[in-house]
Amino acid sequence: MLFIDQKKLLWENMNHSNYLPEFKKEFDQLLKKFRSLNDDIKIFERFIFENPTGFGKNFVTMYSDENVKIVKARILCKSLRNRNIRIIYAYHNDRFEFMYIEIYFKGDKENEDRERIKEYLSSLRKNHDSK
Repeated sequence: MLFIDQKKLLWENMNHSNYLPEFKKEFDQLLKKFRSLNDDIKIFERFIFENPTGFGKNFVTMYSDENVKIVKARILCKSLRNRNIRIIYAYHNDRFEFMYIEIYFKGDKENEDRERIKEYLSSLRKNHDSK
């Protein structure tokens, strides 16, 4: 019980998630088509706060090092009644933080933007090197 209370307190005092500007634009466009997406993301966040890199067939770790993992997840969208929404996020295990990189509907786009992921990782390296 004490561990759960400490974990809850830790989460309440930390900023858990952030997003790239491109993610926000994609999210807003998808939200117009799929009205449940806002609630779907909240459910997804509750899950990844407990299981940061997920598990099972709906999660694939695309990149991993000691401080950050890039994960591609299939999320359930109530408006679609299936898992055709994909979300790419970075989990920073050194500071328990999530960065949303990309979100897309599998019917509109076949694969993730690998160039955006490379740019994100490159920006992390530049920030780390400048410290």
